Amino acid sequence: MNIIIIEDEKPAARRLNRMLSDLNITVNTMLHSVQESIEWFSNNEHPDLIFLDIQLSDGLSFEIFDALTIKSSIIFTTAYDEYALKAFKLNSIDYLLKPIDDEELETAVNKYKEQLPKKQQLQVDFEDIKKLLINPMDRVYKKRFTARVGQHLKIFPVEEIECFYSENKGTYLHTTDNRNYLIDTTLEALEHELNPQQFFRISRKFYVNINAIKDIISYTNSRLQIKLHRFNEQEVIVARERVKDFKSWLE
Repeated sequence: MNIIIIEDEKPAARRLNRMLSDLNITVNTMLHSVQESIEWFSNNEHPDLIFLDIQLSDGLSFEIFDALTIKSSIIFTTAYDEYALKAFKLNSIDYLLKPIDDEELETAVNKYKEQLPKKQQLQVDFEDIKKLLINPMDRVYKKRFTARVGQHLKIFPVEEIECFYSENKGTYLHTTDNRNYLIDTTLEALEHELNPQQFFRISRKFYVNINAIKDIISYTNSRLQIKLHRFNEQEVIVARERVKDFKSWLE
């Protein structure tokens, strides 16, 4: 297993190296800057796994991936705030908040090892991660959406949208006047466009507006059923794995 550490603080890099050694893991290379990393990747076989600090002495480590195509798996080692870490955790194997904890390091390494039999390497979308690292108070979310109606484009302020949902490979919005409109986007794209204080993705099929919720009912298999003020064309169910986050969002 070919492993490198990219960390500008050499004492921190040496400490991480020792911690990995205690787990019987050998680090092949330690790099300390954006420029050094770009030069190394340009002249060496890319590693299986990178322990990556975000802020390096000469810039953000994302600049490495702007300059080169790298498909190595990533474990972040960073001092970024908790909100950002939770946001981009889905796009990487794991993150380690400094100072790195022994047990968290071992857990992260085990997550990587679990992927090896599947021969899967994680390619991180660094543009998405950079967007997620923006302070949520500074982000600008879409205030309106458009849908084509015949030869016309109709404008819908987000306040007039009860929910977004997918059906038959299309994405629709449902309005407060009880109408559905096909829109040219996907639920995945909406993740970066909707204000998370107003909209929540309750399942693979639905985003709901908190102001459109009329009732919440216990459902089978520890799930929840949502009743909206207007939308009643199909059941609106909170997926079991999202129930906890959904309850937190409501508060």
